[in-house]
Amino acid sequence: MRLSILDQAPITRGNKATDALKNAEELAILGDELGYHRMWMAEHHGTNDFASSAPEVTAAHLAAKTRKLRIGTGGVMMMHYSPLKLAEVFKTLSAFSPGRIDFGVGRAPGGDNHSMYALSEGRQPMFNNMYEKFDTALQLINDEVPRDGLYNKTIATPSQVKLPEAWLLGSTGNSAIQAGRRGIGYSFAQFFNGEMSTDILDAYRNSFQSSAFMEKPQISVTYMVTTAETKEEAEFQAKPQDIWRLLFMKGRLAPLLTPEEARDYPLTEIDHMTIKENRKVHLVGDAKEIATLLREEQEQYGFDEAMIVSIPHSQAKRLDVYRLLARELL
Repeated sequence: MRLSILDQAPITRGNKATDALKNAEELAILGDELGYHRMWMAEHHGTNDFASSAPEVTAAHLAAKTRKLRIGTGGVMMMHYSPLKLAEVFKTLSAFSPGRIDFGVGRAPGGDNHSMYALSEGRQPMFNNMYEKFDTALQLINDEVPRDGLYNKTIATPSQVKLPEAWLLGSTGNSAIQAGRRGIGYSFAQFFNGEMSTDILDAYRNSFQSSAFMEKPQISVTYMVTTAETKEEAEFQAKPQDIWRLLFMKGRLAPLLTPEEARDYPLTEIDHMTIKENRKVHLVGDAKEIATLLREEQEQYGFDEAMIVSIPHSQAKRLDVYRLLARELL
């Protein structure tokens, strides 16, 4: 099984955004040393919880700090950007780090309405042209003349660079066939809602048509994981994330607690039941337990790669998660 990293540059209690970005750098260097396959940066706007607002910029920095690790975006939120700008950014990244760059895109805004409209300079955001925009970006990256008349009289520079891998993110299955038809990778966010199914992944595989970006279908699945040397320690480190998701489901956005604060947080019986139900999107346990579960899921669904996002409170504990999983799976 290939093992990869998704990082949102989380800003945990007592830390600053600059700390979160330095932590991303440290994680990338560790992932490179441990043999992880790729690392993606997410895109979030209008929040003090995550520092990853410009994943393509962070990707450039991380690529310069690593040797073998593939680096990319998971994903860049394409509604905010021109296809020409997307193409030029990722061609530039690929020129500097040929064979190591991933152009991963998402169709969500990555933020609330205030940030969405600010990014569009007050104009009505366009929600219904995402796949057409993506097609144009792919054509420009591949040095093709786009079908869109707005872009077919210009080029995306630098030209004639090694193509990045292209990936489409999804969490409901709606984009699986679209990814397959374009001959690109499909990345399923299991940690969003836990609704992965063989039907979704088969729809991608059955619709796949090879392209300049990818000869064969590739599927990655992203899991939220908290693991430690013991199950008890994993549960202790996982509690802040459990409570954050619980409050989010109640419509409350709250800072991530420390493990000690989470341990003492008052929870009702219903809250405990909800947290237990949410464990389908947050895998918690010792390293062997998590490794066994990931192998079982891979056998059941047939994906190629598990991508891990993990947000313990301390950076040391977060790095331990990736070390422990590497020990069991790489």
